Amino acid sequence: MPTLTPIRPRALVRASGGPRYAVALAVDALGTGLLRPFLLLYGVTVLKLSAPVTGIAMTAGVVVGLVCMPAVGRWLDRGARSTVVAASMLVRVLGVALLLATPAGRAGQFAAAALFLGIGNQAWPAAHAALVAAVSHGRERDTALAAGRALRNAGLGAGALLATACLAGGATALQALAAATGLAHLTAAALAWSVHLRVDPATSPAGKAASGPAPRMRGLLAANVVYVFCLNVPEIALPLVLVTQLHASPVWSAAVFVANTVLVVTLQVPVTVLMSRFSRRTVLALAGVVLTASYLGFLAATSLGPGWGAPAVAAVSVLCTIGEIGYAGSATALVTALAPPHLLGRTLARFELSTGFGLAVSPAAITALAPYGPAALWGTLAAATLVSASVVATEQGAAGGARARILVQGRDLRRSKALSKT
Repeated sequence: MPTLTPIRPRALVRASGGPRYAVALAVDALGTGLLRPFLLLYGVTVLKLSAPVTGIAMTAGVVVGLVCMPAVGRWLDRGARSTVVAASMLVRVLGVALLLATPAGRAGQFAAAALFLGIGNQAWPAAHAALVAAVSHGRERDTALAAGRALRNAGLGAGALLATACLAGGATALQALAAATGLAHLTAAALAWSVHLRVDPATSPAGKAASGPAPRMRGLLAANVVYVFCLNVPEIALPLVLVTQLHASPVWSAAVFVANTVLVVTLQVPVTVLMSRFSRRTVLALAGVVLTASYLGFLAATSLGPGWGAPAVAAVSVLCTIGEIGYAGSATALVTALAPPHLLGRTLARFELSTGFGLAVSPAAITALAPYGPAALWGTLAAATLVSASVVATEQGAAGGARARILVQGRDLRRSKALSKT
């Protein structure tokens, strides 16, 4: 069993892209937290659009933004790293500028702003993972990716908290928050670009020629669409259940969201390091089992009805967050490890396409299942997640067999070279 590597803050910062890049991540996340949770409110309050029209425009922006991912993947495979990260931030600056320039009642311009914000939000995760992969390797890379997620969640939470305190100012406050978001993205883009990180696409990190096809990952990508539903459980499913089915105070929804953010920020890195003794695929499958157990726990908790139901749901949400931490700490790390260096960008882009698709359809799926009762919602999520975990686990044999064949071929090649020299 591998020995656990201790967490060294300075080494972790270097493995995550360096101090300037860490500051860029923090500033970008803070700016995102100021506006993204309140974009719907901006459309309704400032632009006087109806809630359905605003929601459709936001969804369309996210879905259409996915179209950019193949181009982002090819750009990364040509060697760009910090430039792509900075570009994902600059695109959001353009989105904020369009948002501030949109007159009241103009749904089309609001949709265009949502599109640019969606492109930036979709492109950033793949670009960030590729940048981290360029400066760190192995389990150090996994820890660096986990640290980036923890830092981003901290920034998002701080930004949302600050924005909530300013919402009393009404439409003027929302416009000021949008302007602050644009300034934050612009500052973060400048910091990220100043890192000047680029890789040679013709060679691997070890300096050897890159070769080999892209991993197929069909089962993994399909499973990821279901796994990613867990990210919208604290924000959509639980508030919906707590308020409409258990008739609980909205304070319970807020408490669940805050607890989720705090747990992710504090536990993402330690849990990722602790689970590094196991294979990434095993951790991802185990995360699916934990999420399945949490969904069944929500089903049991809602059966308690008003009164004890809300505290029980809040308690089970901790288990759901642990599953989310396991998923987030292993999924991107597994994809990054599977990808050959010369196809890292396109492989990450495919993975982010599945993530974006899951995030786009999960609100509609959750809200469609909820009216049919807790069994329809949580039973369906539990069954789909358990099937996804089994798909992830059963693909291990094929991957392991392919890896074994590569090792055998490598040993045979080295043996033949040795014989030729004698």
